[in-house]
Amino acid sequence: MKITAFLLVTFCWCFGVFAQTGVSVSPPRLYYESDAGQSSRQKVVVTNVSAAHVMDLAVSLGDWQYNDLGENMMYAADSLATSCAGWVSISKKDSYFSLKPGEQKEIEVNITVPNTFKDDIPVHTAMLYVTQMNPIDDVDSRGANIKVSVRSGIKLFHRTQAIKNRKLEIENILFDKKSNQIELYFKNTGNIWADGIVYPELLNTQTGKKTIIDHIIFYTMPADNRKMIIALPEAIEKGKYTATILIDYGDENTIEMGELTFTNE
Repeated sequence: MKITAFLLVTFCWCFGVFAQTGVSVSPPRLYYESDAGQSSRQKVVVTNVSAAHVMDLAVSLGDWQYNDLGENMMYAADSLATSCAGWVSISKKDSYFSLKPGEQKEIEVNITVPNTFKDDIPVHTAMLYVTQMNPIDDVDSRGANIKVSVRSGIKLFHRTQAIKNRKLEIENILFDKKSNQIELYFKNTGNIWADGIVYPELLNTQTGKKTIIDHIIFYTMPADNRKMIIALPEAIEKGKYTATILIDYGDENTIEMGELTFTNE
């Protein structure tokens, strides 16, 4: 007896391909700025990158947010206080459609802010999913029959036209001897999303030797608390160190810096 499994492959914010089927959605993020009672619109282009298969596609909505490690967490639409999924509208003809191999379609995504909206929450978000509804027969690495369906996600960001205040604050920096890593805690205290790069550097205060650690890219939303793990080199010498952490999240005037002194025994 042959058993056929169903596999849904989700590609969020990127170009998705699995075996002989795939969908490309561009751009991966849409940004809106409008106040109460106003509407704004953006467009996305959906492309069937399959060489042989017609793709039946459906558009749906969901919610998302980052956890404290910066990982993407998915939820049902309108389940988060920061959700704008209920503000999103898409025409009926764009909600379900078919694309031939290589064919593409432009979808208009509208956001209308309710007249009763109050800007207690500065930024709202949602996820727009494009999901394949006709799974393709395939075989996995062990020869088992599977049906593959792909889904791509586009992040939607909405903010009012209030003056932007992009601000991050370092709250704590700790050294974990057992795991040989630095823990960086910071928070987005502004009213806008803040994306950037963390640059860690070590200075052995006894020898003067500097060690540059690989930079880390991050994304945050307003009120996000973030914990970032910075692994130290395994071959780091014993001694007294000063760790300098630079957070670059904009122009030269938006850099946050913190230092930690510790001993590696």
